[in-house]
Amino acid sequence: MTKKAHPLTRILTLSLATTAFVLTNTAQACTSLLYKDGNGAPYAGRTMELPMELAYQVSYFPKGTAFNSKIKNHPDLNYQSKYSFISITVPDPVDKTLKVSEGMNDQGLTFSLLAFASTKGPADTIKKTKSVLAAIDLGAWTLSQFKDVAEVKTALKKQPVLVSALLPLGLMKTPFHYTLHDAQGQSVVIEFANGKQTLIDNPIGVMTNGPEFDWHMTNLNNYTFLNNIDQSKTTFHGMQFNQPDSGIATAGLPASNTSVGRFVRATYYSQFAEKVDNPDKAMTVLAHIMNNFDRPRGITMDNRFKEEIANITAPEVAGHPLYTSEYTSWTALGDLRNLQFKIKPYSQLNYISFDLAKLAKEKHPKSIPLSQIPFNVNDVTDWFRKASAKK
Repeated sequence: MTKKAHPLTRILTLSLATTAFVLTNTAQACTSLLYKDGNGAPYAGRTMELPMELAYQVSYFPKGTAFNSKIKNHPDLNYQSKYSFISITVPDPVDKTLKVSEGMNDQGLTFSLLAFASTKGPADTIKKTKSVLAAIDLGAWTLSQFKDVAEVKTALKKQPVLVSALLPLGLMKTPFHYTLHDAQGQSVVIEFANGKQTLIDNPIGVMTNGPEFDWHMTNLNNYTFLNNIDQSKTTFHGMQFNQPDSGIATAGLPASNTSVGRFVRATYYSQFAEKVDNPDKAMTVLAHIMNNFDRPRGITMDNRFKEEIANITAPEVAGHPLYTSEYTSWTALGDLRNLQFKIKPYSQLNYISFDLAKLAKEKHPKSIPLSQIPFNVNDVTDWFRKASAKK
């Protein structure tokens, strides 16, 4: 008789991608923001930072796609999509279903999953006969079922959501919080902290990682001096001093890549970037804004044997074998009214574009590894529709 491996042994032999995915509670630094053009039209941008690449896929789910969410001791929550959506997905460590980390539906509703190390959801006091949504499935559920933030907020008052484990034996509770934007420019944060679920309106449209969202909003009170007008001359004791070039207005911005620093900078850039008058220009401005959150490998390093466990399996920094580095795996942009979705991975400097109106012709779900998509063309919608994943 073959001796069965201990459950912990099976956990420790998970793939590299699985290890990284389940440990993103402390090894992921993401920035999400909403920029509005001169006409008030909204555009969403976000970055994804990790110390390694995951098995990212670009996935399209048309109307009528069947979805399923599982919570232990409850009936499965089964539903079909009312709206189609494009997304960046990662295979679930256990059942290999695709989990949405970023996406936009055909109504202009966007969803972003961001790391939140202090996640602590409510206890399961729900009747065992009632279907419950797993928090990790919020992306597929919101994008497939709702056209705007208001509908999501109404639905979440009725639909119970629980934070489930990513691994067997109840290990690694899904360490994320979530932000959504819609075509009217409304934003909401879904957060699980201190044993409860909270829905928080987000009037500035900015989101990073911990601490809690309300803490970040309170911290902005420390930056009331910020504005984008350079004050390049002043007088001290009757003597005039002059700043020799432009840019002094940004001197008060926090310089670090911590979630706290990025939250303040994202608020500043989304507020003060030029408000242009058409979507093409607006997407260009948004791309320039997001460049400020694009992290090259090696800019900050962590000891792979003294920091997070995920770093042990992460690639080393060239010339520094004992260290690994978080970097921007990809950046995503969304035009929420014209339904354009763009992606730029670390290996590229240009974005590829997906047109949701064209994708509406696709009647079946499709998922292609991000690494297999060509970057020698701008609009890859037609290529995506014809392509099949390489084995």
